[in-house]
Amino acid sequence: MKLFDEIPTQRPLTPRLDALETPDGLREMTLAQLREVADELRAYLLYSVGVSGGHFGAGLGVVELTVALHRALETPHDRLVWDVGHQAYPHKILTGRREALLGIRQYGGLAAFPRREESAFDTFGVGHSSTSISAALGMALGARAKGEKRRVCAVIGDGALTAGMAFEALAHAGHVNANLLVVLNDNEMSISENVGGMASYLTRILTSKPYAAMRENSKRVLSHLPGALEFARRTEEHVKGMISPATLFEEMGFNYIGPIDGHDLGALNQALEALRDQEGPQFLHVRTRKGRGFRPAESDPIGFHAITKLEKTPASAPRVDPVSAPATTATPRPKPKKYCNVFGDWLCDMAAADSRLIGITPAMREGSDLVRFSQTYPERYFDVAIAEQHAVTLAAGMACEGMKPVVAIYSTFLQRGYDQLIHDVAVQHLDVTFAIDRAGLVGEDGPTHHGAMDLSFLRCVPGLIILAPADEAECRAMLSTAYHHAGPAAVRYPRGTGPGSEIPADLEARLSIGQAETRRDAGESASPRVALLAFGSLNVPAAEVAERLDATHINMRSVKPLDREAILRAAHDHDLVVTLEENVVAGGAGSGVNELLAAARVEVALLNLGIPDAFVEHGKPAELLRDCGLDVDGIDAAIRERLASAAADVSPQ
Repeated sequence: MKLFDEIPTQRPLTPRLDALETPDGLREMTLAQLREVADELRAYLLYSVGVSGGHFGAGLGVVELTVALHRALETPHDRLVWDVGHQAYPHKILTGRREALLGIRQYGGLAAFPRREESAFDTFGVGHSSTSISAALGMALGARAKGEKRRVCAVIGDGALTAGMAFEALAHAGHVNANLLVVLNDNEMSISENVGGMASYLTRILTSKPYAAMRENSKRVLSHLPGALEFARRTEEHVKGMISPATLFEEMGFNYIGPIDGHDLGALNQALEALRDQEGPQFLHVRTRKGRGFRPAESDPIGFHAITKLEKTPASAPRVDPVSAPATTATPRPKPKKYCNVFGDWLCDMAAADSRLIGITPAMREGSDLVRFSQTYPERYFDVAIAEQHAVTLAAGMACEGMKPVVAIYSTFLQRGYDQLIHDVAVQHLDVTFAIDRAGLVGEDGPTHHGAMDLSFLRCVPGLIILAPADEAECRAMLSTAYHHAGPAAVRYPRGTGPGSEIPADLEARLSIGQAETRRDAGESASPRVALLAFGSLNVPAAEVAERLDATHINMRSVKPLDREAILRAAHDHDLVVTLEENVVAGGAGSGVNELLAAARVEVALLNLGIPDAFVEHGKPAELLRDCGLDVDGIDAAIRERLASAAADVSPQ
């Protein structure tokens, strides 16, 4: 295996890879040639992420596994389902998208994850974890129902296997005796320990065709002897269980093989050839290493989970000697804090002030900025792994005992704990605070990761307080407000940085729930008079639009409850009321304003602006906001068009 210390800045030579437009050619190659393909694939993957940025630590770890799977399976006729999809870049390269990978996650380019619309080889669209076994089982049962002969394989990581959904699917697969192969890519969690020569030797025995034949023949012979078959089964189970986690999976009905070295193409080929045609549920456990082949990523797999594209210096740019460069007295401007950093600082500060605070996250410690909290308060920090449902109900149980749990969760992942939020928290009116990160359009990860619906699905939950900050200072204050509220409360904030407001050091709430803030009043001579009711992040463009149109700008702050007086006053004093939110229009904050005015029997022209009734593609947030008409120019144009239409309706004919 070729090792890299740096990401190539020039396209590497990849003759073997270039000759493969589809994986069919892999089945004609020798083992030595397959290893060449793997080396070239790793080199090209490194080069491509240097050009485009994106996930690559997981992909580097499954290069050999991807080659072996596409060689053993006749894809796309045989179904190959990847879990989450972070590791699917090598798969995309091998399935006709090599050059297109240079534009992955960019506006108009390849999606960050497998997607059915993109390729026949992408058999199931993914993005959230732990869905692969359920989907693959559905495909296997569908093929069986139609009488079709096809193999189905799910590839799942050890992290994704922590979710209950994965075990529900495993249990069902064993129950229905489906022809399904599950490959566990174990690259971090110590599910088992490979104990060296004995394990390798036994694995070679277990994956051999003679062993498989002997196993089946022995079953037929022993089936005629009372008790002998059960004795043989238990003996095999206990021997395998001494050196591998076979017992758990075999009790669920799977034939377990492994663990084997996931970077050994020879061992992978042998195991997959032995398993692919066997009947019933099969389980192959492979051990890999994230970032394999790129030394910096091997030593820091979390830091190199994904990278931004490399910045290239033009050849004509003058070189500056750092020693001889002129000194500057200018004070560097502090880098603005991301919203998640505002939350991370607040959490530590509030934990110091209140010993009842508990921090909970479903495997998003780094993303939600809980690192310092986990180190400072390890006994009050709970990472429950990829188990959003458990995270919410765990918090509910803690609240029952008088603790003050704070659940740090992405908007898109809170969808997975929705039933628990309603049934276990809201129905019982428990004191749980939800810090909802990545609200709105998050960018390059696309529709599976946009937090576009949380206001709609949260607003209908009785008793739940929902706050949306306009800037970093409000975010900190709202977190304190929600925390001190005696009941369920949520603060939803976007990814990345805000407008750069000064963040107070204190923990004062300073905000009244359900009270809006008027940031600008329309001029007395303004005609027609327009009121902008902005929620959360869209207060930034709203401020500029209000200046352009001489309009009133109200920062609504609270999505639930709404500021009734502010809304009624805006309707009374203005000709057009415009609601702005980075959430789908259907059922969102604007719908709440409409409902309030309808209930009060107030008639006024309304314009609800937000994310349209469509799944928004991937790209930079600014590009996506522009396409949704939620940037300054788009909002301005929509309002002017509405005013022009209204004027045309009342003009004399």
